[in-house]
Amino acid sequence: MKKLANTLYVTSSGSYLSLDGENVVVYDGETEIGRLPLHNLESIVSFGYRGMSPALMGACMEKNIAVSFLTPQGRFLARVSGKVQGNVLLRKQQYRDSENTDRSMAIARNCILGKVYNSRWVLERAIRDHGMQIDTEKVKRVSSFLQKSLTEIQKCSDPALLRGLEGEAASLYFSVLNELILQQKTDFCFPGRNRRPPQDRVNALLSFAYTLLTGMAGAALETVGLDPYVGFLHTDRPGRMSLALDMMEELRPVVADRFVLTLINRRIVSKRDFTVKENGAVLLNDDARKRVLEEWQSKKREMITHPFLEEKVEWGMVPFVQAMLLARYLRGDLDQYPMFLWK
Repeated sequence: MKKLANTLYVTSSGSYLSLDGENVVVYDGETEIGRLPLHNLESIVSFGYRGMSPALMGACMEKNIAVSFLTPQGRFLARVSGKVQGNVLLRKQQYRDSENTDRSMAIARNCILGKVYNSRWVLERAIRDHGMQIDTEKVKRVSSFLQKSLTEIQKCSDPALLRGLEGEAASLYFSVLNELILQQKTDFCFPGRNRRPPQDRVNALLSFAYTLLTGMAGAALETVGLDPYVGFLHTDRPGRMSLALDMMEELRPVVADRFVLTLINRRIVSKRDFTVKENGAVLLNDDARKRVLEEWQSKKREMITHPFLEEKVEWGMVPFVQAMLLARYLRGDLDQYPMFLWK
């Protein structure tokens, strides 16, 4: 279990939550592993199927403590709340801000700043750790361009220009991603980003990782009461989780891209794990997908220090922290949305 600000996150899939007086008690089997006073909480998020006692759920509803249930993999299942208060007001503010260019740009700009900053960090880390194995000068040139583009993005006030700056930065970043593939280079060559369908093994892995990350972002936004389908950078489109796509931008390089590079460089996947369809689509086979999902779950359990909260959290909790921070910005509790800048 992990308490962040006023939210209790119960990440153990076997945990059961119960009520003892004015306290929420967390059990792992028959063993009590923690307890917290209810009056300290605004919400509870449980990753698992065992759930909580009706008494605790009733107490949470009386005290307007929102309760969200997710699968152990992070897929949103349901949210239970008491009297209508924060969520409807929060969503109304989200909808108003999505129609306000200045407010939308403030959020979209920070999402892209986070993406470009983190993309550059991935390249700089590769230069530092693998300078003898990669074309260092080529990677340094792109890193330098990304550094300069951060200044332009910070000053940008036009949505179309922001998308152009983001697209140019992403294109150059992907142009050197192949340098970061250190093993199995013959079998895992990255010519550039392609999708729908992916045309090579690296793009197949990237698309799969981005899908997992989008699902995490969507679940996180649902958990804090935001509408994942109404974004600020990505335009509204029926069936598309635009806000989840906005929020995942800053997390793509350090979560998904690094994860894919690890799968390849540690030989967790090989060319035998992929199937080529008649239309040229390259897809992971079933056994490999299970293996990748196991690695993804393991990655989510790794601990980091969140750069804004300065608290230890699991990688898998980062989208939930960012969703919470976005909700606080929309409510007016923060002066700006604190994008995730990995250090």
